[in-house]
Amino acid sequence: MATLTIKNLPDEVYAALTEIAKRNHRSLNGEAIFRLESSLDRPDREAKALLLKSIRKERAKLTETGVRLTDKKLKEGKRHRI
Repeated sequence: MATLTIKNLPDEVYAALTEIAKRNHRSLNGEAIFRLESSLDRPDREAKALLLKSIRKERAKLTETGVRLTDKKLKEGKRHRI
């Protein structure tokens, strides 16, 4: 595995990261890796969040017209798709 050295890290960032690591029962290195990995997944998460928001909006429109989508109806629709 590679090693990364971070130069000129502001003291406030170091202190905050150290505190968060303690709260999460992680080492400082472990917390830094966790946060870096999480930030790299962001575009995928944002895309999924936008899709979910769109789905909820469409579902709300259907609900306003009196149509309620249930798992049963979705499965039935999948079975009868053209």
